[in-house]
Amino acid sequence: MVLQQATVDAFGAVAMGFAFAGLLASGFELVARRPLGFSSLQTGDLGAFASVPFLVFSAPLIILRNTIRRRHLDGRPMPYVMVATVIACLWSMMCGRLVLDVTDLLRLTA
Repeated sequence: MVLQQATVDAFGAVAMGFAFAGLLASGFELVARRPLGFSSLQTGDLGAFASVPFLVFSAPLIILRNTIRRRHLDGRPMPYVMVATVIACLWSMMCGRLVLDVTDLLRLTA
């Protein structure tokens, strides 16, 4: 069985999205000495504004991390985990596609 090129590209975009999310979240945690989370937006200062790009691209990782944690601690139902996983994968695919398109564009202009 041979996969179509669109399917391979979609899997690559999901993988790139999660890899880029992990890179940004780990870099943020290294600099800020705290894990990146959606609570960063609640401060209301310039730091909240600056964390928006990190949150947009790191959201798939944060969603899955929080979902797994809540499943373990609160015993959330499995359909909740499945829906959150689908949302995180779709978001990751969109972010990964954007990262791949930007790197292709930079490669072509260089």
